[in-house]
Amino acid sequence: MKLTIGFSPCPNDTFIFDAWVNNKIDNEGIELEVVLEDVQTLNQWAIEGKQDITKLSYGVLPLVLDKYLVLNSGSALGTGVGPLLISTKEVGVTNVSDHLIAIPGENTTAHLLFSQAYPLAKKKIFMRYDEIERFVLEGKGMGVIIHENRFTYAAKGLIKIIDLGDFWETKTGNPIPLGGIVIKKEIDTAIQHKVDSLIKKSIEYAFSKYPELNDYIRFHSQEMSEDVMRKHIDLYVNNYSLALGHLGKKAIISLMTAHKDYYANITAENIFLQ
Repeated sequence: MKLTIGFSPCPNDTFIFDAWVNNKIDNEGIELEVVLEDVQTLNQWAIEGKQDITKLSYGVLPLVLDKYLVLNSGSALGTGVGPLLISTKEVGVTNVSDHLIAIPGENTTAHLLFSQAYPLAKKKIFMRYDEIERFVLEGKGMGVIIHENRFTYAAKGLIKIIDLGDFWETKTGNPIPLGGIVIKKEIDTAIQHKVDSLIKKSIEYAFSKYPELNDYIRFHSQEMSEDVMRKHIDLYVNNYSLALGHLGKKAIISLMTAHKDYYANITAENIFLQ
């Protein structure tokens, strides 16, 4: 059986899926047809129902619950892992709404967290996450950065204005749900559970070899140093990636209630694989 899957080329995703994609574990009869794309493209594809399985931002989840369930394995949650708002100069946190802000996609968790912190900010432009540092460096405005840019912005002379993850954690007491893996509801339940189990096994295999970096990670992260690749993995792959657990699911539901498209009749049973 072959299933289509989309995830990002970032080290955390290639770390998670390497063992399954490259047949380092028994695939139990399920092969993956893989497409690697940036998070905003994956979010849009999720809205369209394009892939059988996909990585997405939890910020887009309320828009796709008619099609997908969240798997227990493969997520990126944690503390101290949130997006950062950066600038070329010091800006008072109360003056942020006066500036043009570059954000890594309209339906991303980063945008949702920014909107929670700055509900009055209307001057926003959406672009690929890996274009935002350049936007800020060129003096075009401020930017919300994610992924490996968290580790590179300071060396380029950019300044952190606010950690949007800290804002969320202080406000809610929950870890930050950044992204997760979802599967189409129409797929047979036994296959859904097998996919969930295979993702967990793939992560466990990756951890058994870590801190070794395999060729799959390196190939898709050629512009990063190995130190940045490891920092990326250390930050975004953790126990929540192996299994969401009660606290992880609670955090996701909490984030969803902050979404403008949230609807009150959702329950854990129609969000998560049971």
